[in-house]
Amino acid sequence: MERWRVLEWLNFISSELHKGLGALFNPAITPEWKQAVLERVSQRLDLVNQALKGNAFLCGRHFTIADAYLFTIVNWTGFMHIDLAPWPELAAYQLRMAERPAVQQAMRAEGLLK
Repeated sequence: MERWRVLEWLNFISSELHKGLGALFNPAITPEWKQAVLERVSQRLDLVNQALKGNAFLCGRHFTIADAYLFTIVNWTGFMHIDLAPWPELAAYQLRMAERPAVQQAMRAEGLLK
């Protein structure tokens, strides 16, 4: 069952979060379009926040590729100045993930950390 949950989350992250937040990188985005994207993404982040309640990772107690993907996409919120305060479980998750040695190593390699 866990395998299917991981696949479900990968699909959700790619279609609902990656696609939505990715649109905000478009320099031609209008204020109206940006607002619509943020409203839609906020609803999706509500679902992720709820799923993380009582769980260290998306699928429970174990780190999966879905967690790596989610961290990458949620990390974009910093570049876009999106405050994660409305999603405290997600904000705590992002901090936990950022503390992982392998994540820090990868972020240094990408030039995202000094």
